[in-house]
Amino acid sequence: MKYCCKCIQPNTRPGIVFDEEGICSACRISEQRKFIDWEAREQELRRIVRWAKSNSKGGFDCVVGVSGGKDSHFQAFYARDQLGLKTLLVNSVPENITEVGRKNLNNLAEHGFDLISYRPNPKVMKSLTHKGFFEHGNPCKPSEYSLYASSWIVAVGFNVPMVIQGENPVHTLGIVKDMSDGGNAYNIREHNTVSGDNSQWVGNGVELKDLLPYQFPSLEEVGSIKSVWLSHYIKEWSFTGNTEFAISKGLQGRPNHDPHKTGKLNRFCSVDSDIHLLNQLLKYYKFGFGFVTDEVCYDIREGRLTREEGIRLVKQHDGRLDEKHIKDFCSYIEITVERFWDVVDGFINKDLFHKEGLWRVGGWTPKFVVGGDYVPREENRGNSSG
Repeated sequence: MKYCCKCIQPNTRPGIVFDEEGICSACRISEQRKFIDWEAREQELRRIVRWAKSNSKGGFDCVVGVSGGKDSHFQAFYARDQLGLKTLLVNSVPENITEVGRKNLNNLAEHGFDLISYRPNPKVMKSLTHKGFFEHGNPCKPSEYSLYASSWIVAVGFNVPMVIQGENPVHTLGIVKDMSDGGNAYNIREHNTVSGDNSQWVGNGVELKDLLPYQFPSLEEVGSIKSVWLSHYIKEWSFTGNTEFAISKGLQGRPNHDPHKTGKLNRFCSVDSDIHLLNQLLKYYKFGFGFVTDEVCYDIREGRLTREEGIRLVKQHDGRLDEKHIKDFCSYIEITVERFWDVVDGFINKDLFHKEGLWRVGGWTPKFVVGGDYVPREENRGNSSG
């Protein structure tokens, strides 16, 4: 396990690349953004916008997929107020949506947007969440399909010529081996989390006919619809900048936020579902980093944190989670906490962690030191499930 020399991105992130100087692809892409001709990018985006307006047939120029969070607020207002598009917001309601998540979604709509918000069949989602956890160690995997696919499903169904999404993960995470760079947001289909068709979810009482909300329209169905990543076209796209903008429009954060209980620093980020918090814990055990690593890497690249400050924050908060969230998840998919940890054991990267004490949060201890390169001993290699 090696860390980027500029940020603290580890080389265990799927799709990441380190160059000969020990610098990760996310940092290199961030450096390259300083030399982009943003005026030319804006002109390209404006051409797509003019095309969408001239080809609008159903009353809306574009669809914007939203969760109600910080990026959703920025995207929606930018599409309507900066690009002048007649905007239709689309939301796929997560299971066990939080009270503050519901308030944020309502806040966004009340700023004068049309919003389609649908909830996938809760019995189906529960079954798929169970399957995602047991088979992939990722209970959010099925909801990611619905979240991303919903924009294209509605655009095709309502004959809307343009889809706007927020950030290409290549730009912010540097996963250059997983996805292609560029502004075409349909390339999200290349991402491992939402790759493949929905037949993979059939079973345990779930039939193919139940899975329409989890299926991206084909290229033939999408036809001439244009889709864009805003992060490709606009210079001001920023994790912190989007947060500040959304707060100015009424975004609420997680109440009584404690990074030691959520594994996140930003209380305004991913507040609509607590399952996402648990998924970050699982990511930590599979790859040796959680969401705090992501957050501090954004801030290091934008000059808000030093690498040393970032290391300190990651050591304090990454991989942390209040056991209440684990108990709530277990209650939701109807398993015991003991069974939960039995399943997690199969996904823990045993090159990076060793077990201490009882099954509990903190029962697995990292062998690595954050920010310092770590090479697993030869006898431990091959034991990783991450």
